[in-house]
Amino acid sequence: MKILQTPVRFYPFTGGVENYVYYLSRELVKAGNGVEVICANEPPSLDEDTVDGIKVKRLSYTGKIANTNITPHLPLSLSRIDCDLIHTHIPTPWSADWSAFYSKIKKKPLIVTYHNDIIGRGLANSIAQVYNATALKIVLRQAEKIVITQAGYLQSSSHLKNYEDKLEVIPTGVDLDKFGPEAQKEENTIFFLSLLDEFHKYKGLEYLLKAILIVKKEIPGVKLIIGGKGVLLNFYQDLVYSWGLEANVDFAGFIPDKKIAEYYSKANVFVLPSISSLQEGFGIVALEALACQTPVITTKIVGVAADLEKVQAGMVVPSKDPQKLAAGIIQILQDGKLQKGMGTRGRKLVEEKYTWQSVALKMEKLYNTIISNKT
Repeated sequence: MKILQTPVRFYPFTGGVENYVYYLSRELVKAGNGVEVICANEPPSLDEDTVDGIKVKRLSYTGKIANTNITPHLPLSLSRIDCDLIHTHIPTPWSADWSAFYSKIKKKPLIVTYHNDIIGRGLANSIAQVYNATALKIVLRQAEKIVITQAGYLQSSSHLKNYEDKLEVIPTGVDLDKFGPEAQKEENTIFFLSLLDEFHKYKGLEYLLKAILIVKKEIPGVKLIIGGKGVLLNFYQDLVYSWGLEANVDFAGFIPDKKIAEYYSKANVFVLPSISSLQEGFGIVALEALACQTPVITTKIVGVAADLEKVQAGMVVPSKDPQKLAAGIIQILQDGKLQKGMGTRGRKLVEEKYTWQSVALKMEKLYNTIISNKT
């Protein structure tokens, strides 16, 4: 089977959608499929190369609208591709729009993974509203199937209501070879990981910092490690200084791929206090932390929250509630036995339900069903 993936960016760019496409494609290649990716050349790499058996064509871009690279050569590149189906991704207009167009022209099935809604702030939000009322509907109508990573997203997103018959729930996964317990826990350590920009404010870092103000009264030596960089780095640093948290918060900046598992492993707890069900598609970082035997505190918005709570691999707290978040952090930090048990159960959970091999198997089955129905 020849599969064309059209994310806006691809490895070595790191982000939720980019990781999703990379790991899924890698497993599909291992299963004997051909996968080609067309994406923007960010960060700058070879125009054409191969990554773990995945053929990658990288296109120059003229700029960005919101968080989407505009690649003028995308239409021509798509017109030259021979494939059995096209798999595109929302929330990245442009790539998704042209993929839908060529799906119709070439009469190739279109699969859309709907990671989260397209929203923004200010002018970006106005543009998003116009897009959602027009072009998004065209993409979703053209799709044979719309994949969502958690069933609850049907209730969260008003844009999916008319396409319930097309929805397929396939969770995201985690690389268990890459993510595992690699280091000893460092006492009273919390880890948070995200891009630090406007598009990722929904990860809830500001509320976590407010929670640390409460936690440090009970545990003066608490240390929050913040991984990631972005245009809001100075904003968050200013909050830390103005709130007197310099001794309790470290900004680690960009963490190299080979070091991320170490950061997860050293932490006593990983916190993902997401605040927007419209923007948080799943929260892959929570799975990565669980794979490293680190308890996770999150909100019900995050895709793994229900399973995490069911097996007691962490805690689920209300969003935008620093008091409840702080109470959960304190409870886990002060109970080593609880930490260890949560860590063990978290690793078992991802081994049983969230491997990329199982995700790819489900996706390949979906592809085959769609292609069979078309012939």
